Amino acid sequence: MKSLFNHDRAQLSHRLDGLTSDRKPQWGKMDCGQMLAHVSDAVRMALGELFIKPRRSPLRLAPFRHAIIYWLPFPKGAPTAPELIQRRAEDCRREIAELRELLERFATRAGAEQWSAHPLFGQLSERDWGVLSYKHIDHHLRQFGV
Repeated sequence: MKSLFNHDRAQLSHRLDGLTSDRKPQWGKMDCGQMLAHVSDAVRMALGELFIKPRRSPLRLAPFRHAIIYWLPFPKGAPTAPELIQRRAEDCRREIAELRELLERFATRAGAEQWSAHPLFGQLSERDWGVLSYKHIDHHLRQFGV
């Protein structure tokens, strides 16, 4: 299973080189700057640096949560927390550099006893966060064809 806790992180980082501020999405409404800010803020959320208001959801139940994290593909156009789509990167190159730094900081948390709760899924394990975060970033890189 691909995760931010192994060599898959470097592969994502390499794919970031293919992004430019004028790159158009293959689906969805976000431009490249908004997408970069969105995935950076999602990593900040996982690190406990950005609070997102929890929402009641059946996705907190283990079978649903597990299916979405490990088996099902991310749907195109899935709703997201409003806090994760408010910001737009002013400078895509700088945002890419910050995202790379966030990915490395995320990886250094390997072995941490406690992780932040996800606003929809609730409390996640380290493994869950690593897989879900990889899957989320991969989804948006594919959205922009990289």
